Amino acid sequence: MKIIGLNQDIIWKNKNENFQLIENQLQNQEADLFLLPEMFSTGFCMDAAEVSDKNEESLAFLKKISKEKNAAFSGSASIKVDNQFFNRMYFVKPNSEVTFYDKRHLFSFSGEDKIYTPGKERAIVEHLGIRFLLQVCYDLRFPVFARNNDDYDAILYVANWPEKRVGAWEHLLKARAIENLSYVFGLNRIGTDGNDLFYKESSHCFFADGKEISQKNGNLVSAELNLEELKDFRNHFQFLNDRDCFEIK
Repeated sequence: MKIIGLNQDIIWKNKNENFQLIENQLQNQEADLFLLPEMFSTGFCMDAAEVSDKNEESLAFLKKISKEKNAAFSGSASIKVDNQFFNRMYFVKPNSEVTFYDKRHLFSFSGEDKIYTPGKERAIVEHLGIRFLLQVCYDLRFPVFARNNDDYDAILYVANWPEKRVGAWEHLLKARAIENLSYVFGLNRIGTDGNDLFYKESSHCFFADGKEISQKNGNLVSAELNLEELKDFRNHFQFLNDRDCFEIK
């Protein structure tokens, strides 16, 4: 399976311009799955009452472009449901089938926990035979929630992770791959947001042994996921059999 992630310089609070930017930069690209950053339509914004989707605008865009390119799309957006706001990660297939995950670990350092409602459940979606665990940015710091119970093959992390803390982002992505015997694809944004935070190019895909397998071309980062190679590695190194047993409540 081929995945392409867009290192998107998100235009602050402007959904239509971000939608156009994404279409333009992916126009001539082909993949089985395209990955977009956290809050790809607005930037990581705490003005949820202003920017959140009230009518599933971001989801409608993902359905449209997924159908046009005959590929799955995944990324997160700020949405409003009833009187609550969620940082919701979508996984949309070309047939418009939708799986979503609401970010569980809200970034208290920025006040996200005061505005958004945390999710409660993990979300795993299968596409072309590969099982993906959906995760958003700050979730990366909490390995218990991402623990592989032999129920997924790859983790997708979408993020707005600033340069000043990017070392943690890169080390933890590799750690999640090694400890869970899985692929890990972490997609970060680039550029400067409306809070003057700078984001350097730092998207990566790691194999289960911690080896970087991604390739970069301009604002695009791509990787090939080989399920048989992963199965062979897991059969040889059966470390998951020795994992601790616990439940998350």
